[in-house]
Amino acid sequence: MSDHGSKGYVVSTADLNDLEVELDISQSDFAKLHSGQHGIITTDAFPDLKYAGFIKEISPEANRQKATVQIKVRVEKPDEHLRPEMNASVAFLSDDKPAPAGSAPAKPVVMVPTTAIHEGAVFVVLDGRAVRRAVRTGAASNQNVRIEDGLIGGEDVIVSAPAGLKDGDKVKTRA
Repeated sequence: MSDHGSKGYVVSTADLNDLEVELDISQSDFAKLHSGQHGIITTDAFPDLKYAGFIKEISPEANRQKATVQIKVRVEKPDEHLRPEMNASVAFLSDDKPAPAGSAPAKPVVMVPTTAIHEGAVFVVLDGRAVRRAVRTGAASNQNVRIEDGLIGGEDVIVSAPAGLKDGDKVKTRA
């Protein structure tokens, strides 16, 4: 009998060269996406780093309670900054016009809720503060507006800014 007692270990392994982002996509936005579609991935931990990715898998079932469909986006070239279970977001690229070979990558299509736009600008959250960003808008639906200039995709946009919110005000985000 040992006086050290029994010890148990829990070990997690992950292939850091095969990372994916799991997203729940609103059913109303689901029709705009397809398998293989490219996107730009950003993480909360490293918001200035951008990663190329593509839709690897689309769930065959929708979540009725959340009105979403789960998709998996594979990170094309992960690096030492990425870890499993990190929070990440994806800005999907439009397939409207294929880019000629050797040209710059396609600009992501950025859509925000119409409630986020006030006097030609939106507020984004940077380091716990509201930052006003002037935007140029494009096509709009009842709920969303396409942003042609002023956002790159992946920013944390304040959807319903309280009256009197000013550039630089401290804000808290909800998960």
